[in-house]
Amino acid sequence: MPHSNIEKRTRSRARKLRKSRTLGEKAMQEYLRALRPFGARFRREVPIGPYVVDFAWLSARIVVEVDGASHRLPGRMEQDAERDRFLKSQGFTVIRVNDADAVANSERAFGPIDEAVRGYLKRPSPNPSPQGGGESRGASQQRLKRSNRP
Repeated sequence: MPHSNIEKRTRSRARKLRKSRTLGEKAMQEYLRALRPFGARFRREVPIGPYVVDFAWLSARIVVEVDGASHRLPGRMEQDAERDRFLKSQGFTVIRVNDADAVANSERAFGPIDEAVRGYLKRPSPNPSPQGGGESRGASQQRLKRSNRP
């Protein structure tokens, strides 16, 4: 008997997606991994219902989608909206991040995630920069100081 109600085809697709990542997904994975010491446990390419989401913290019901150029195509935008409606109906908070913003380690990419994580944990969390790039340690500390202000 299967251990969940996820279709075999969806589960197989998730496995395939885990083997290939965009630069934005790599940067996002490093960022989300740095949040683990604070209690955030994001998984990659997670099947939820008929969809496979880029990153999900299931217990917090937070989904992070990294959108590349293909998400700006006309038909794709409607599909994304439908997917977001489904996920929200299941109690998930959906955060969409532009692929280029994730690669550039921009505040636009990581700010909404910080807010969602902080809201779930009910305590301040730092805004770590991914390993091997992004902002300097000083810039990261300045960002943390700003995020802890009342």
